[in-house]
Amino acid sequence: MKSISLAMIAVLLGGITAGCSAGGSQSAEKHTETTASDKVAEKPVRIEVLKPGAGLPKHEEDALKQAIDKKLNIDLDMVMVGASDYKNKVNVRLAAGNYPDVFELDPGEIKAFADKGLLLDLTPYIPKLKTLIDFQGEDHFKSGWITGKQLAIGSISRDGNIPFNTFWIRKDWLDKLGLQPPSTLDEFKAVARAFTEQDPDGNGKKDTFGLTGFEFGAFSPLFGSFGVGSPGTLYLKNGKLTDALFDPGMKEALTYLKSLIESGGVDMEFITNKNGLAMEKAYQGKAGIIYAGWQSILRKDNEEKWKSVNPNAEWIQLASPGGLSDASFDYGKASHLYVISKAAEKDPVKLQKILDFFNYIASPEGLNLVSYGIDGRHYKNIGGKIQPNELMDKEGGYFSLYQMAGRKEIEYLSIRFPYADKALQFTKDQRRINELNSNLYSYPDGFNKNDLERFTKDELIKFIFGKRPISEYDQFLAALKQNFKYDAYMEHAAALLKEQNMLK
Repeated sequence: MKSISLAMIAVLLGGITAGCSAGGSQSAEKHTETTASDKVAEKPVRIEVLKPGAGLPKHEEDALKQAIDKKLNIDLDMVMVGASDYKNKVNVRLAAGNYPDVFELDPGEIKAFADKGLLLDLTPYIPKLKTLIDFQGEDHFKSGWITGKQLAIGSISRDGNIPFNTFWIRKDWLDKLGLQPPSTLDEFKAVARAFTEQDPDGNGKKDTFGLTGFEFGAFSPLFGSFGVGSPGTLYLKNGKLTDALFDPGMKEALTYLKSLIESGGVDMEFITNKNGLAMEKAYQGKAGIIYAGWQSILRKDNEEKWKSVNPNAEWIQLASPGGLSDASFDYGKASHLYVISKAAEKDPVKLQKILDFFNYIASPEGLNLVSYGIDGRHYKNIGGKIQPNELMDKEGGYFSLYQMAGRKEIEYLSIRFPYADKALQFTKDQRRINELNSNLYSYPDGFNKNDLERFTKDELIKFIFGKRPISEYDQFLAALKQNFKYDAYMEHAAALLKEQNMLK
């Protein structure tokens, strides 16, 4: 929870919001949340939303746009940009003074653009976002609280951010080799090695391996098995802010990973398995263990990929073999953070419509719309229960692009993917280390996060591949402090967390 309650802010602002418009002439009465029943302008108000992504249908084929436009008397223009081009697109447009009304940024970008005066400070408008805040809850709404101001709206609900990933293992391979799902670290190593050495697919060739993945993400639950977060994560341990690299358990974790690699149970291309290559290896029957999201295995289109290779393949979930934690996970992180251009404040009617939009998609009616589509077309509402039909699967692939206020995650996933209920519950129940990284929106002067991460990755690879002895790990930590302003970084991180009431 952040340090100042939204309720207090709302009370304090109740008497001063009369002058919060660009011209300073709006009445206090107008600084209350409006609803769809209020009088609206005759001509629809165009609102441009710039987002990274793809898959949005044409306006005339977009049922959600049409329903929202009609409800709010707006012309919602969602502009999608490829993820690789998005940041450049934003920078070019802002430099040219061509501001989108609403756009997505990460925390560091929000601070940088806010410092330049390009973003609207939403703090005075908190009383006008009651429906949104009621849906998200104060703590989660304040995921957009940056530099002591409400600068963004996060897509996160009261459910919070929930994990999707666990270890998955080929049960049919276990059965073929007469093995049980591993429950200890020694058993995990033995199974991974057996998957490499003992021809689990029965094709007479030595063309399989145990564990695959990409970089250190492949080992996330194994770090958790030693009670440490993945490299680069920050969390509280015994009430103290801790970097996983400095956690006493990290040496043990790296020692185990070194022995796992030496056993032959790991895909030796894990460092280069980017762009989904590791998942493709799992689908193709080359790997028997992978740390992946439930959707990568169970969603129908993905299930078809691995069943087309071997209809008898069977993937099951596997808990962390060490029993301490499955992995580290950032529960408080919003999926996306949306900002409003400062320029929108010059048009009070448009600004009000933008706030109305966020309130509406967080309301029961609007939330159902952006989650499940059109009642009677994509689903039936029977006694308050959503019953999806085939059109939801066929046409609903883009609905998530509109879920900008978040969604009721567990309820949504259970309705959209009822066949995954068991896996969802298993995933949710795993004990995890709560990361705090999303709360860092800036770094100290002279600190280069990319340089630190590059050096860390290179040295950890040396440790687990036996190119550098674990006995030199303390020297590695000393180099972080000496060469990368690590102490300044941790002091700055602690200050930000204290500002947000995450650390005493």
